[in-house]
Order: sequence, then C-alpha cells, then structure tokens
Amino acid sequence: MPRPTVRRFDDVTDVPRDWPSSVVTIGVFDGVHAGHRALIDAARREAARRSTAGRPTPVVAVTFDPHPNEVVREGSHPPLLATVDHRVRLLGEAGVDAVVVLPFTLEFAQLTPEEFARRVLAQRLHAAAVVVGGNFRFGHRASGTTATLTDLGGQLGFDVVVVDLITGPGDGGDVAWSSSYVRQCVKEGDVEAASAVLRRLHRVEGRVVHGDHRGRELGYPTANLSTTEHAAVPADGVYAGWLLRDLRPGAPGEVSREPQRLAAAISIGTNPTFDGVERRVEAYVLDRDDLDLYDAEVALEFTTRLRPTLTFDSVDALVAAIADDVERTRSVLATG
Repeated sequence: MPRPTVRRFDDVTDVPRDWPSSVVTIGVFDGVHAGHRALIDAARREAARRSTAGRPTPVVAVTFDPHPNEVVREGSHPPLLATVDHRVRLLGEAGVDAVVVLPFTLEFAQLTPEEFARRVLAQRLHAAAVVVGGNFRFGHRASGTTATLTDLGGQLGFDVVVVDLITGPGDGGDVAWSSSYVRQCVKEGDVEAASAVLRRLHRVEGRVVHGDHRGRELGYPTANLSTTEHAAVPADGVYAGWLLRDLRPGAPGEVSREPQRLAAAISIGTNPTFDGVERRVEAYVLDRDDLDLYDAEVALEFTTRLRPTLTFDSVDALVAAIADDVERTRSVLATG
C-alpha cells in the first residue's frame, strides 16, 4: 500500500521561517527501534493534546548525519542499522510529520546546550514541547542533560517530556532496548532478536556488483552486494530472507512505491571452500535465474540464520548444502 512521503529538511536552516509551533523529538534514531517509537508515540500524544481544529501541531524528529561518534572520536563510527534515507522513511512510518537531518560537524559539536536549544529548538522549529529519552545528552562534550533541557525550556518557552528507556527480554534477562543492543545481536547473527527490538526485519542496503560468477556455474546465481558505508552486516553464515528492489521513494508530496520483495537465501562470508579472503554478502533469489540486477540499488532483509559458514571437502558437497539452504529458506519464509 502506498504511503505518504515524510517531509525532510537536510539542515535546520531549510525549515521555513513560518514553520508552526511543533513538538520535537531528538536522537540519532538509528534503526528506529521500539525505544525510538516510544519517544515518537509520546510526541504524537503531546502534539494531539496541543492541536486544535484546523491547526494541527506537527511532530518533528531531529536526527544527525554523520553519526556524532565519528565526528567527536574519528574512527569510532558504529555499524549503522539503517541508512539515512531509510531512517527518514521509518520515522515517517512511525508517525512524524517532518525530519530534520542535521549535519553533525566539528563546528556543530562546539555548540553549548543553550545555543543548541535556542537556535534549533526555539528559533527554527518553534518548539512548544521537546520529547527525549531519560539518557538524553546534548551540547558541547554532551554537557547538557534532561535537567539542563528543562531549565532551558523554561527560559525559551517550551515544555520538556522525558520518556523512560524501554526494556525487554534479552540474553539472560531483561535488557535496555537500544541501538547498541541491536547492533550486538546483528554482530552475533541473532537477527531474530534484532527484529524483536526493531519491530521489523534487519536490513542491509547496497549496490549489486560483479563477483566471481561462481554461483551461476554452480546453478545458483547470486547478487553480490557492495554494502553502504558502515552497514551493520550480520555475522558470517547463511540466512533466509528477502531481496528488495525498486527502493526509490516518491518525490516530495508524492507517495512511495512499495519495493518488490523476492525470497532469497543470503550468504555472508569469505567462501572458504574456494579459499576466499574477501568477505562478501551474496543473495540467491529463489527460482529466478532471469534477473538482471547489476548496478541496481537493493536491500536484503534477514529473517533467520540457517547455519554458520562452513568449508566443504568438494564442490558437490557445497552444491548439496546450497540446495538444502534453499529448501530451508523456502520453508522458513512460507511459515514466517
């Protein structure tokens, strides 16, 4: 079903001067997981409370690109659970009306909490309320806390709503449902645990490039994915999942088309049976040998991990294992 395209601003200076009073929520929002959605739900309730007939109060999500860690500590960029474009779409699906993608630069990182609150929240977004998580920090050297924000709101004319962190079942008991936790699940290949927090399948995007063409020789042609920078690629192994194509969203004011979803067996690893050294992400689309995907921008979604990467004694043994992977993929996706 087509969905409205969320309004996007690639800097706070792009927000129109006549932007109405709004409810703002702030964060990196990597993955737009259950914890982020709790913030958005709280912001939507606050906006509904402040809206009047004919004058709805918009919900604005403020996010950052690149990830602040990379700017503050070069080389510390975490694996990303979603590209910026996907993050914006997910925020729109979660119910925000507009997304401001703030360029996080060294200059921006020098802003004091007061400067950030005044320039971004009060002067540009005309915030009536700001909704943040309990661990929210902002401003130079992360010196601002929720208490700081509340004090500044009193001076600048906006309320502050603090939402408790969401916890849920994890390894060994309840854990805080955070982007860091999801990244760890993905790193370990536990894509099902990641999906429980994301409320969707974990996704990796990229461009289809030429590989060794060995899959076609074996009877299972694969799409070899050059992933986007810093993508959170799951642990080596074979996964049941989906290949999505036709990802391009609609133009502003139009609707986005739903991408085509194709059942796929996904392999991640170095192809040790052939003494490979380069880690690759490859997908075999079930029952399709007629697809021309080279140079296409696609996404892979991971349903479950079928097995680890193995080294086989012969090509015949490898082909037999691939055939089993395909049938298990077919079974998982039929019952998932």
